[in-house]
Amino acid sequence: MQTTHVLTLVLYLLLMVGIGIWFSRSKKVATSDDYLFAGRSLPRPVMIGTLLVTWVGSGTIIGGGSFAYSYGPLASIFFLAGTPVGIVVLYFLARRIRRQTTYTVPELLERRYGVTVRMIAAVITVLAYTGITAYQFTGGGQIVSLITTLSPEQGSIVVAVLVGFLAVGGGLKSVAWSDFISALIIVGSLLVALPLVLQVELGGLGQYWQDLPDDRSSLSSGLTPLQLLGYFLPLFLLLLADQNIYQRLGATRNESEARKSTGGFFLSSFLVTVPVALLGSAAFLLMPDIAPDSAVLALGSEGYLPAVLGGLLLAGALAFIVTTGSSFLLSGAGNLTYDVTERLFGVQLSDRKRLAVHRLSVLGIVTVAYVLGRFFPAVLELQMYSYTVYGVAIAPPVLAIFLWKRASKWGAMSAMVLSTVVTIVWEQLDQPYDLNAVLISLPVSLVTLVLVSLAVPDRGTRPADAATDAAPAPTKE
Repeated sequence: MQTTHVLTLVLYLLLMVGIGIWFSRSKKVATSDDYLFAGRSLPRPVMIGTLLVTWVGSGTIIGGGSFAYSYGPLASIFFLAGTPVGIVVLYFLARRIRRQTTYTVPELLERRYGVTVRMIAAVITVLAYTGITAYQFTGGGQIVSLITTLSPEQGSIVVAVLVGFLAVGGGLKSVAWSDFISALIIVGSLLVALPLVLQVELGGLGQYWQDLPDDRSSLSSGLTPLQLLGYFLPLFLLLLADQNIYQRLGATRNESEARKSTGGFFLSSFLVTVPVALLGSAAFLLMPDIAPDSAVLALGSEGYLPAVLGGLLLAGALAFIVTTGSSFLLSGAGNLTYDVTERLFGVQLSDRKRLAVHRLSVLGIVTVAYVLGRFFPAVLELQMYSYTVYGVAIAPPVLAIFLWKRASKWGAMSAMVLSTVVTIVWEQLDQPYDLNAVLISLPVSLVTLVLVSLAVPDRGTRPADAATDAAPAPTKE
């Protein structure tokens, strides 16, 4: 434990708490629209920062670093490319996403397919987002334990409290501004760390490449094309229908800002993914016997970087986890408020009561997520299927709203249920033939959506634009 690392972490935590306190004031968050959409008043740099950090979070800094450590920088292209390719698709849909602004993705699905599809989607989303939130607590606890004398379990409590505080207090306003600060910290620390590690520790880019073993310097690194595709698809599909991204595009000032912010999101994503791929593989040369998950983090904690920079890198990694957790937490609580409480149970809420229910839902998910991560690791492992489950179940029906007017209620419903079952069964069978579940469940989802929609069409099907434009966007009460 280095005093500089501890001090850096403490300063970061105090900064996040300060942001939460500032935006938790009643005049900053007076309505549910303020809470979930930040009053649609966020500056473009903040919007780009929150899009970046919401998506390029712990899955990239830890998961991407682990992949680069195990397979090398070139193979990492397939793991990390799902982000920029998915953003390109969103760029062309950004105006339409902003135009039909909804509080949740299940609400968007109801406009096209009906209330049953909305309820199925809400269940999938809440389960998926609770599991992802739990993972952030666990990963954050590990980082805190690297920097301090706290155990991973004690560290996860610190992270859970901070994540819950940011989400309960100021809603998207506090989350977005903390995202923006976190983006500056992690991007800056990665860009400074990269030349120091490659040049000072490894003797330059040429020497780094020469020292890489053959199995880590090839494009495939021994993985088959199907296996590489299996790493690409889950992130790509999840991004295309991620409720967090849709809500942030809905929080932009207008359609033009939605597209421009998406363009900034695309460009800034490379400032994280490229350094992670290079640093993760560099960590293998410097520390060939560590756990792959700690590849990038170990560069900061094991003295390969100056103490201040190492502390910033570790604090930045924790920042990613905190902001990712608060985003998924805030979004999942929105499903409980709008999809379950109001739509399923038919409870009529005033704007003030809706805000209270949303905050109580945040606290409920924090509690469940912590219990999952702390006491039921087997259940949490099952919850981690949610990345694939959410992508294959939600993305095809959502994209069909914009791209295929003949998609029907029964087609969407059948695709969602069947792809979820297939994913869970395939994972429980321990991925036969070494194929990720997405390679099986995605074709099942797409074929089911098309065939059932053609066989059982909706009566009076309308074009996608008419369906999404028919219902007005939510307004302040």
